[in-house]
Amino acid sequence: MAATTTTSSLKIEQYKLTPFALSSLCACPCRPIASRSVILTRRRSKLDHLGLFLDGARTKHGFRFRRNGVVSVNRRVITAVARAEPDRVDEEIAQQEVDKGQAVPINEEIASEHQQKASQLKMRIVFGLGIGIAVGGVVLAGGWVFTVALAAVVFVGAREYFELVRSRGITEGMTPPPRYVSRVCSVICALMPIFTLYFGHIDVSVTSAAFVLATALLLQRGNPRFAQLSSAVFGLFYCGYLPSFWVKLRCGLAAPALNTRIGSSWPVLLGGQTHWTVGLVATLISISNIIAADTFAFLGGKAFGRTPLTSVSPKKTWEGTIVGLGGCIATSVILSRVLCWPNSLLSAIAFGFLNFFASVFGDLTESMIKRDAGVKDSGSLIPGHGGVLDRVDSYVFTGALAYSFVKIFLPLYGV
Repeated sequence: MAATTTTSSLKIEQYKLTPFALSSLCACPCRPIASRSVILTRRRSKLDHLGLFLDGARTKHGFRFRRNGVVSVNRRVITAVARAEPDRVDEEIAQQEVDKGQAVPINEEIASEHQQKASQLKMRIVFGLGIGIAVGGVVLAGGWVFTVALAAVVFVGAREYFELVRSRGITEGMTPPPRYVSRVCSVICALMPIFTLYFGHIDVSVTSAAFVLATALLLQRGNPRFAQLSSAVFGLFYCGYLPSFWVKLRCGLAAPALNTRIGSSWPVLLGGQTHWTVGLVATLISISNIIAADTFAFLGGKAFGRTPLTSVSPKKTWEGTIVGLGGCIATSVILSRVLCWPNSLLSAIAFGFLNFFASVFGDLTESMIKRDAGVKDSGSLIPGHGGVLDRVDSYVFTGALAYSFVKIFLPLYGV
């Protein structure tokens, strides 16, 4: 009986019975259970969590044990235990019911999440193909069509940039430029590609714009801040000056690509063979390299990605970057053989490497701006893709580096 009492005390202590409940439990007589009696049938291995398992076959406190694990409990004993620990029993029962009730909603939520991701992927692919076809037509058209389309993209991208600058995450550490200055800067950025096409260079327009901007900030009411000037000037450089090099690349390099096979069969109504210039071929290869780099980097990261590339963009990995570099160089070599430009294999590899480096640098720069702003996307203009800056971030620096490569390192524009 001593062993029984000890075990009972341990189990009762687990239930933290009050002195009143303990006295009621010990004073209850052992008599048969009447109607609505409770018979708890459990195996000895499952009796422990109820606090009712006692060594021995029979006790005087209202418990009756059998070898097969059947326990008969007096109603007063049940009442005492319920008074002693009602919350714990209710919580266990409620938790079991909640688990049973949430099993189906959780499955439905998972299925809904997968369906939503599939829908977003489908939308992303559809809009991506549409944008790709539109960009291809604009690049082939060239001239004013290409320049005006680029100016529209630059204007929207500049608006998104200055909205990021005014976001809470960035304004906590600096003073943003006034809203009217941001709007004027967006207009100036949109005019830069047009000035580049008309004048052939952009140095004068950028210098004049920076001077006007600095004057407006210095003469504003209140205390001018250096952060206002630096963020606005960087906006002119990032959103206006750098994209204008695409106009210099596409429309400025007018030397004909005489060896291009596609040009020999190009319709006369669309410009004939002279329409296929070095600028057109270089632009097509650069854009194709960027698309290949993003696609192969995404697939490589999904399949082999383990090592993070940088904290600026946690989803990018070294493995995906290496696969993207290989895909970019392979695309550059293949297109150089199809379009017969550039002539040497080494030039094609160098051009692919340069395009890949510029695209990754532009992507990380925009990721850094969004991280400081505390946002995921720069906007929501393009369904499934975010804002314009989210789509053209890889192209911002690429045009300038591609133009410099073709103009300086390839003799006679690479022909």
